[in-house]
Amino acid sequence: MSSPEASLDGIARRALDWVRHGDVLGLGTGRAATAFVRMLGERVREGLRVTGVPTSEATAELARGLGIPLVDLAAAGEIATTFDGADEVDPHLDLVKGYGGALVREKIVAASSRRRVVLVGSEKMVECLGAHGKLPVEVVPFALPLCRRRIEGMGFGAPLRGGDANPWRTDNGNWIIDVALARIDDPAGLDRRLGAIPGVVGTGIFAGMADVVLVQRGPEVEVLERTGAGGEV
Repeated sequence: MSSPEASLDGIARRALDWVRHGDVLGLGTGRAATAFVRMLGERVREGLRVTGVPTSEATAELARGLGIPLVDLAAAGEIATTFDGADEVDPHLDLVKGYGGALVREKIVAASSRRRVVLVGSEKMVECLGAHGKLPVEVVPFALPLCRRRIEGMGFGAPLRGGDANPWRTDNGNWIIDVALARIDDPAGLDRRLGAIPGVVGTGIFAGMADVVLVQRGPEVEVLERTGAGGEV
């Protein structure tokens, strides 16, 4: 395992405490999720029976290579637990996700799950969402001019990921505007405002969706739970 992934071994191993034999699991995208999927693959080789629903083509390819059986969302039904990373986590356990570009599939899989476990390094913990300066928003290419005008009308920058000459394309065939902002004081409200723009497929704001957040702080793992989330193992 590469050194960046090795640094997340603690939270990846701790996350396995929320896995039960026979579970259908949502498998996230990104560095922390990759560390978890690799450890899950080891348990599968040892005899654990689970089925995964991947949130990206990259995660699907990784899981297949590790021998983790996969199903699509239609066959999965309700997912027991989704394991994913985040780019920012605030004190309320609201999230910004999507720097890796899988935000829409990640949100769909998370919403299909009874429980959501988020894995992050301590550098992802922020006092207010938006601290890292951008919010990914997936848009239909045809709608880009309208989406940009509306976003800029809110007072934000609206650069296209990859640039206008070579836009970065999601697994859904859409583009991403990395909305430039300094802070998000009302995550749920901004999510609604952006989501109401015709052509916006989804935003990277995950408000009220994390049940458990595992934070890697050096060699230690901090476990944060949303009140009433039922995060017991």
